[in-house]
Amino acid sequence: MTVSAPTSEAVETRTRGYRLAILALAIGGFAIGTTEFQTMGILPEVADGVGVSVPQAGHVISAYALGVVVGVPILGMFGATLPRKGLLMGLMAAYGVFNLLSAVASSYGLLMLARFLDGLPHGAYFGVASLVAAELADPRHRGRAIARVMLGLSIANVVGVPASTWLGEHGGWRAPYVVSALLAALTAAMIWRFVPRVAPAEGSSARGEASSFFTNKQVWLTMVAGALGFGGLFATYSYIAKTVTTVAHLSNDWTPVFVLGYGLGMVVGTWLAGELVRWSVLRTLVLFSAASIVMMLIFWLVAPVGWLLWPVAFVVALVGSVVATSMQVRLMDVAGDAVTLGAAMMHAALNVANALGAWIGGVVIDAGYSYRAPALAGAGLAVVGVAILMASVSAHRTAVRAALTE
Repeated sequence: MTVSAPTSEAVETRTRGYRLAILALAIGGFAIGTTEFQTMGILPEVADGVGVSVPQAGHVISAYALGVVVGVPILGMFGATLPRKGLLMGLMAAYGVFNLLSAVASSYGLLMLARFLDGLPHGAYFGVASLVAAELADPRHRGRAIARVMLGLSIANVVGVPASTWLGEHGGWRAPYVVSALLAALTAAMIWRFVPRVAPAEGSSARGEASSFFTNKQVWLTMVAGALGFGGLFATYSYIAKTVTTVAHLSNDWTPVFVLGYGLGMVVGTWLAGELVRWSVLRTLVLFSAASIVMMLIFWLVAPVGWLLWPVAFVVALVGSVVATSMQVRLMDVAGDAVTLGAAMMHAALNVANALGAWIGGVVIDAGYSYRAPALAGAGLAVVGVAILMASVSAHRTAVRAALTE
C-alpha cells in the first residue's frame, strides 16, 4: 500500500495553522509583557495617584512578581492534568479581570492586592504556552518556537510599554490597566479560534510533577541562577524614569524613548536566543550571564552622560533577554517528567528577579544613593548568579562523565 505525499495545499494549510496558533500565544505574551512592565514607565504617576513615594510605589512591581512566584507552583502542578487550550483561555480571562481591578483600585493597599492577584496567572500561561508551541513545532525548531512565544513579551516592550507610558502620562495611570484587560480578552478569543486542542501529558499528576521537579538538583541551580542573574536588569529598569530625569538630566519626554530602548533590546535578545540555543544552551547561558555583569557596570558608569545611556540600556536588555530565554529552555530540558511545572517555574524565577531587583533598588535609593546606584547592586546579583550557574555546569558535566563510564 502506498501513501501519497501531502499536497502543497495541505502543507500550506498546516503551516498557516501553526503560525496562527503561535501568533495567538505570542499575543498573550504581548498582553502580559505590557502589563508587567508598564508600571515601571508610569511609576511616578502611580505614586502620585495612590499618595505614596516613588520607592514605595516600586513595591507594587514587587507585589506582581510575588503573585507570579506564588501562582506558578500551584497552577503549574494542577494545570498538568488539565486540557492545555482551556487552561490557557482561563488564565487569560483571570488576567483580564485582575487588570480591571487594578484600574479601579482606590488605595495603595487595594492596588497592591490587585497587582498580586494579576501576577498569579503569569508564569503558568507562559509555561503552558511554551509547551504547546514546542509540541506544535518540528522537534528541531523547539527552541525557536518557544522564543517566538516569548517574542510577544519582548515586542510589548517596544510597542505596548512605551504606549502605556505615554497613555499613563497623558490619560492617567489607570488607563493602561484597562487596555491590558482588553488585550487579555483578545488573547482568549484568538486561542479559542486558532490553537488546537493539546492533551496533557499521559499519566501526569500534581503530586508526580511536584515530586519529580522539586527533588531535582539541576532545577534548583538553574532557577536560583536565573533569579539572581536576571535581577540586575530589573534593578536598572524599575527606576529608569527617575534615572533619566535625575541622573542623565534629560526631560521627562525621554522616558518613553528609554523604555523603547529596553524593549528593542529584549526583542533582539529573544530572537538571538532562539538561534543560539540550537548551538549550545549552556554555552549561551555562561557567555551572556558573564556579559550581564559587565553591562551593569557600564550602565552605572555612563548614566550621568545623558543620551549615551540609551544604547547601554538597549544592550543591558538584549543580554538579559538571551539569559532569560535560554534559561527557559534549560529548565525544560532538566525538568525530566515534570515538563509542565518546568516550563512554568522559570517565570517564577524571573519574577523573583523582578521583585528582588526592584526591592534592592528601592533599598539603595532609600539609603541616600542616587538612582544609578541600583546598577551596582544589580552587578552584585549577577556575580552570584554566574557563580551558581557555573556550579550547575560543573554538576552537569560530572553527571555526564558518570553516565559515560557506567
